[in-house]
Amino acid sequence: MLDAVSLDQLRTFIAAVDEGSFSAASRKLLRAQSVVSETISKLEEQIGVQLFDRAGRYPKLTAAGSAVLGDARSIIAGVDLLKARAKGMSDGLEPELSVVIDVFYPIDAITQVAKEFRQNYPGVALRIYVEALGGAIQPVLDGRCSIGVIGSLPVIPDTLAYERLPGIAFLMVAARDHALASYRGKIPKEALAKHTQIVLTDRSELSSGREFGVMSSSTWRLADLFAKHHFLLKGLGWGGMPLHAVRKDLEEGRLAVLPIEDVPPDGLMLPMSAVWQTKSPPGPAGRWFVDRLKQFPVDTGKVPKPPVTRKKAKRSAKT
Repeated sequence: MLDAVSLDQLRTFIAAVDEGSFSAASRKLLRAQSVVSETISKLEEQIGVQLFDRAGRYPKLTAAGSAVLGDARSIIAGVDLLKARAKGMSDGLEPELSVVIDVFYPIDAITQVAKEFRQNYPGVALRIYVEALGGAIQPVLDGRCSIGVIGSLPVIPDTLAYERLPGIAFLMVAARDHALASYRGKIPKEALAKHTQIVLTDRSELSSGREFGVMSSSTWRLADLFAKHHFLLKGLGWGGMPLHAVRKDLEEGRLAVLPIEDVPPDGLMLPMSAVWQTKSPPGPAGRWFVDRLKQFPVDTGKVPKPPVTRKKAKRSAKT
């Protein structure tokens, strides 16, 4: 008897719960109330469970009915997703979109775009990876990801097509109590070389033999931006960070911007690009994802001033 349970019965059951009565469900489903009542009674008979207590003016969900309701919603949601995915594939829509993101790209932008993506393409599975340097290109070259969001490598392989995205503001910073943070005037590169630089390492071989932005012979290398951020906060070295990742630390005085010679006061602008294999351009969902990233604003505003300490405030009052 359980095999005879229909999707229509489950949808009618859910409608009766959501609308609060059989009569309200009948209006929503554009059916006679007697048809709704009969459909639910037949469902109860087939599964051997009483779903509603009908003793009162309005049918009340039983404890067993509450348990069955969760299963019914899961079944209907799964079927709706299957239908949406099948329709999308028949229209040329990708069943899954896999994207690898450069670690410097703001995660807030990705999560917001992903939220909108789910609303626009509910039948398309989304897979996100986060990598640094060549690690953000290698999965696209291997075919494991259909799109890459990259910014750390100056050269894009010839087999990839690309479109520019808004750039990311990039700064050299150190902990407020680091020796370089108290340096007077522009910091020459020979002074930087005397202190440990915290840099990201490449999990791929694409940048083998090349260094990007390394100015010190003494380096500690990490494969994770979160770890690098904390190493900098602990004063274990100095290094480059995207503005969006350290804005709050700069505003609250935990980190300081290093005024390095030949580097603009507001930092450098790191170009970002969306890339894919030329032979495999994005489908409708991937095209939407790239276009939305192109529209999304990123933090390229002014570098925040450090907080005024009590000593500085007194000195200013005297002058």
